[in-house]
Amino acid sequence: MDSATQTLQHRISVKLWPPGQSTRLMLVERMTKNFITPSFISRKYGLLSKEEAEEDAKKIEEVAFAAANQHYEKQPDGDGSSAVQVYAKESSRLMLEVLKRGPRIQEDEEVATTADKGAATLANMFDISGGRRAFISGEEAEEVLKPLKVPGNLYTRICFSNRSFGLEAAHVTEPILLSIKDQLTEVDLSDFVAGRSESEALEVMNIFSSALEGCNLRYLNLSNNALGEKGVKAFGKLLKTQNNLEELYLINDGISEEAARAVCELIPSTEKLKVLHFHNNMTGDEGAVAIAEMVKRSPVLEDFRCSSTRVGLEGGVALAKALGSCKHLRKLDLRDNMFGVEAGIALSRSLFAFADLTEAYLSYLNLEDEGAEALANALKECAPSLEVLDMAGNDITAKGASSLAACISAKQFLTKLNLSENELKDEGAILIAKAIEVGHGQLNEVDLSINAIRIAGARLLAQAVVDKPGFKSLNINGNYISDEGIDEVKDIFKGLPNVLGNLDENDPDGELDEDAKEEDEDTDNEDELESKLKGLEIKHEE
Repeated sequence: MDSATQTLQHRISVKLWPPGQSTRLMLVERMTKNFITPSFISRKYGLLSKEEAEEDAKKIEEVAFAAANQHYEKQPDGDGSSAVQVYAKESSRLMLEVLKRGPRIQEDEEVATTADKGAATLANMFDISGGRRAFISGEEAEEVLKPLKVPGNLYTRICFSNRSFGLEAAHVTEPILLSIKDQLTEVDLSDFVAGRSESEALEVMNIFSSALEGCNLRYLNLSNNALGEKGVKAFGKLLKTQNNLEELYLINDGISEEAARAVCELIPSTEKLKVLHFHNNMTGDEGAVAIAEMVKRSPVLEDFRCSSTRVGLEGGVALAKALGSCKHLRKLDLRDNMFGVEAGIALSRSLFAFADLTEAYLSYLNLEDEGAEALANALKECAPSLEVLDMAGNDITAKGASSLAACISAKQFLTKLNLSENELKDEGAILIAKAIEVGHGQLNEVDLSINAIRIAGARLLAQAVVDKPGFKSLNINGNYISDEGIDEVKDIFKGLPNVLGNLDENDPDGELDEDAKEEDEDTDNEDELESKLKGLEIKHEE
């Protein structure tokens, strides 16, 4: 075994077991949320109070950790993956016991405390975004913004979204912003120049930028403003003075290659940046390279979204490599780009850095089997607390389903699985069903629509999820399930009528290749297929 392989295996082993304190706390938070969130099981047994939920969640985590640690000490497996599965399954088992036990105590004080906290939060928020989207005149701005002029006001967060400011309103707003900018920590200027001419919009942006120059923001949202390069530069004075940003949103802003470079050049520091969103822009490969430079300089990044940004192979590889430095990443959303297989493989190499990853949105990336397998194999060995896995629309066939199923089997904390619009067919669907049928006590949503699935795959998917506590939605629409199969699946969910999604786009006479047509002459073909596949083992990488 070469030194590189040894180093990689050591790195994986350290990450999987024992889990870090942040992972353990994350599990407690997740279980607490499950205990206080309404579901069909809570309707029967009752909801826990927040205090009781937290207490039970902490106890469950401690017991599950002890059991998994004992397992690891007796049967060390190098990477600790089996201990992680014991940890997850024991947590799920104990959580189900608590859910079925129901609440022990009911405290009205909890409701009062929550209300008090909510009121305190609202007290420092000034928000004019409610109501219909509309222009705001100078006279209206004078009236609406009066509370911001009151001496000693406590507003630290402002939201001017959904109201379109022209020059008149901007000039009214300018001195008000100047008077409070030193106390502001959050500014939302999303969609605040809609319908204005480019020249007026740019001048308004310059006025707001100058007025807010030097404020010390934690949160800045400039989304839905068709900024482009000119717009980004119009906010230059504001951006240049932001050294402590924790959240930056530039969604649907026409962020081109040049605009992306401008953002990268203007913001002096992203050392504290935790959230960076670039959804629905025209970034392209060169723009993605610029964004990758920002990502490299964001060591505490937790939530990165660069979806629907026209990024191809070159930009995808650049982003994938840059993300390798973001060891605190919890949410990754790269949906709807043109990465291709090579970028998918590059991303798989960076996934090992994400010990705390809980949400992975990797749909419509042209991954195909090779790219999907690389990502699945990597995810299997990291991200022990993964909750959401979305790999829809990637041309994944039954060939890639084995690695995918092995990954899913290891992710015992999954709440949502989306593999829609692939080509899994019955072979792949049955492997996925086998992967989710054991454990997965927190799984509540599965989507395998549009996968050319027939009765065998549909039946096993239904059986795999129907008894899971709190399960909410199985979507198998747009497949090739026979009328008999639809009746059978509906019968499985007869006690849970709202859990099974619509089947109105199912095609029982769906396309078959010549070999399948011959096999289809045997009326028991699908049952035989199911029988054969039941004996297959999910492929686990050594």
